[in-house]
Amino acid sequence: MNAISIMNRQRAVRVNLAWLRKAGVAALEACLRVPGKGTDVLRALDEIDVAIISDAAIAKVHVDFMDIAGATDVITFDHGEILVSAETAAACAKEHGHSVDEELALYIVHGLLHLAGFDDMTPADRRAMHAVQNRIWRDVRAAIPRRG
Repeated sequence: MNAISIMNRQRAVRVNLAWLRKAGVAALEACLRVPGKGTDVLRALDEIDVAIISDAAIAKVHVDFMDIAGATDVITFDHGEILVSAETAAACAKEHGHSVDEELALYIVHGLLHLAGFDDMTPADRRAMHAVQNRIWRDVRAAIPRRG
């Protein structure tokens, strides 16, 4: 039985945590229906923990664990931890014309697909992953309507 826990660990960006938790459950269910690839650990995990953090916090993890300077949108660890940046989501949401919560839901889907073994290191893998990711994200947004 897989479960997902979503916590807000930042204060810079307002998020609708109740909606994100519902979206996270829907995203997890959808990702579990997609055949895994390669190093699929998603199905073996009892719980996935998602933390919404600041750009400063994700930048520190980015350099500490990946030796890459600067903030990023999502970092996924095979033990079931997904870190997503609220500030990066706010900037990207504005650029793409949707809400911060929807952008964070996209990042959660992306992290879950990484746990399912999807990779985005090559252009072909990136296209394949993004096709699945965007379909799931659209389905989640349609299934869990936003209020307010």
